Amino acid sequence: MSFCLILLAAGNSNRFKSQLPKPYHKVGGKTLLEISLNKASFFSEIKKIIVVYNRKHLKNIKKIKLKNIKLIRGGKTRQDSTFNALKYLIKQKGISKVLIHDSARPNFSKKLLKSILKKMKNSRAVVPILKINDAIKQKHEKYVISKKRNNLFVTQTPQCFNLKEIFSLHKSDKYRYLDDDFSLLKDFNKVKLIEGESNNFKITNKNDFINLKKIFKSQMSLGIGFDVHRLVLNRKLYLGGLKIKSKLGTLGHSDGDPVLHSITDAILGACNMGDIGNKFSDKNKKFKNIRSTILLKQVIKEVKSLGYYINNIDVNIITQTPKIKKFKKKIAFNISKICEISKNQINIKGKTTEKLGVIGKEQAIACEVITSVIKYD
Repeated sequence: MSFCLILLAAGNSNRFKSQLPKPYHKVGGKTLLEISLNKASFFSEIKKIIVVYNRKHLKNIKKIKLKNIKLIRGGKTRQDSTFNALKYLIKQKGISKVLIHDSARPNFSKKLLKSILKKMKNSRAVVPILKINDAIKQKHEKYVISKKRNNLFVTQTPQCFNLKEIFSLHKSDKYRYLDDDFSLLKDFNKVKLIEGESNNFKITNKNDFINLKKIFKSQMSLGIGFDVHRLVLNRKLYLGGLKIKSKLGTLGHSDGDPVLHSITDAILGACNMGDIGNKFSDKNKKFKNIRSTILLKQVIKEVKSLGYYINNIDVNIITQTPKIKKFKKKIAFNISKICEISKNQINIKGKTTEKLGVIGKEQAIACEVITSVIKYD
């Protein structure tokens, strides 16, 4: 089976009350839109991804530079937006199932998505639901009716359907549509209702967003990195992957970049993955004079494969020479490219030892880093 994910981000976010559209607010350095897309990228069954956007938000979506994503302009309603994507998708070859998901629900787990994909093999549709535990009342003009909650539930997304069926229902029975695509199904034959997740709530207002940030903060971990290298003649000086013009360079088994070594160690520490010496031993000849950019890129790839993403990097470069001030922006830009994060998530500080010790005597250069990572589960 081949799946397509339709990610809906075309709403006006009126209840969110923010000049920045809701899908483009960030948690842990990633927009709500990107968080869902990152989780979907773990599943090879999902062959195509469509993002349905609001034409008023075109500048916002262009800023996040999505790759291998088909952009479709949304309509006036959620149903219009979904149908726009389905009309495009029905003409494509090789897709038989479609996942429809709201970008305002970024906190679904990969476990939930895996379950939906698996159960769709023998189902006509799969929909996550939550049972209602609170007392239910229905208000009329002059009285209130209490409702039995035994057979009542709330639906969540992602919801999964056979492409041809859900397209046909959207096309022929659009007036039946109410709140979600599941409402179009006329019977429960071969429809699988699975247990949803309490944390997979919809971000509707600012309080919801605050609660989301609290959840992600609880999933955050910290790491510390430190490195020091001797400064010698006839060696190149690399700081943060940037080649610095200098009479003195760093002595090391690799290129001796104390900044990237410290960042690498800090990320490994935050993800509980050991340290740089264990991973890239100086006893191994293949790492002799290797660029530290290569080593850090490998670590970034590995931590992302485990669901970790960098939240921020704070760097202290401790050196009497060269002066770091004029290199700060270039170093931050370099690190942002290697780590695949925004340069706004990186802070670079230059420190001296007031001419004390080997660093003060221009015989060594050191770096210390604190970084935080979030695991998008």
